[in-house]
Amino acid sequence: MIVVTGAAGFIGSCLVAALNEQGREDLILSDDFSREDKLRNWTDKQFIAKVDRDIFPTWLDTNHKDVEVIFHLGARTDTTEQDEALFDRLNLHYTQQVWERCQRYDIPLIYASSAATYGAGEHGYQDDHSVIDKLTPLNPYGRSKNDFDKWALQQDQQPRRWHGLKFFNVYGPNEYHKGRMASVIFHTFRQIQKTGAMKLFRSHRPDFKDGEQSRDFIYVKDVVKMMIWLWQNTAPNGLYNIGTGKARTFYDLAANTFKAQALVPDLSFIDTPIDIRNTYQYFTEADMNKLHEAGYPNEYYSLEEGIEDYVQKYLSEDKVW
Repeated sequence: MIVVTGAAGFIGSCLVAALNEQGREDLILSDDFSREDKLRNWTDKQFIAKVDRDIFPTWLDTNHKDVEVIFHLGARTDTTEQDEALFDRLNLHYTQQVWERCQRYDIPLIYASSAATYGAGEHGYQDDHSVIDKLTPLNPYGRSKNDFDKWALQQDQQPRRWHGLKFFNVYGPNEYHKGRMASVIFHTFRQIQKTGAMKLFRSHRPDFKDGEQSRDFIYVKDVVKMMIWLWQNTAPNGLYNIGTGKARTFYDLAANTFKAQALVPDLSFIDTPIDIRNTYQYFTEADMNKLHEAGYPNEYYSLEEGIEDYVQKYLSEDKVW
């Protein structure tokens, strides 16, 4: 059996879809399944059972002999949330429980970290273990992810196989429930439907023009491909960036969302909200050398290809993957 935690969420449900497409239906889905806005993400998937996240560690104690791998993607992911105790409980301590059981029961573990751990990028974006202690994330979410990464690297007792994945800016189907945290592509598509135009955040730094804030945007189909590859191959244990290695501007992102609908871009700018202005990342770009040196092919959806696939096959059709 394959376990996917966070299976009702964005990346988790896409991973389930990809595994189903590979013929794997012997899946255990774990999450908080009480949210009705996530129902579409998992109800039509093929799986054996769903296990509430609160009882999953106990379930694993009983059923560990049948588990082939755990993809631990469940987490609190809101970068504007300021409740550090909540992040400690869901992102740090819960993941420690999963880690310790994977070590005890010899289960491979692939878990979600985040590019938010890199903060403002003052130490670069290399997934080098020697840098982890120096990182200063800009928000409690990023700190919780970095706290676990640091804890994991300090452990003498580790799962025989483990990979922590620093996701950069992931976009794609099944993110409709994320509200403010959904990708700019999702919000651009919705704003175009309502108004025919899109408003991007204005730059509040003199070294970036409006719309030229840049991130490493990666299509979720590439993300799940990387996760499955890491499970099925023998890459060294450790932390890995999950991005494309090429930063693109938010202007490019929004303009291509118009183009995917055969529309002329109509873009303007508004002030970045005060509550995120001081913790806003103006640039991220994954160093992907480590994963490629482990054998992963240097092949990705381009931004244009990913947006076209997302807009035309999912957003325009109101479909999930």
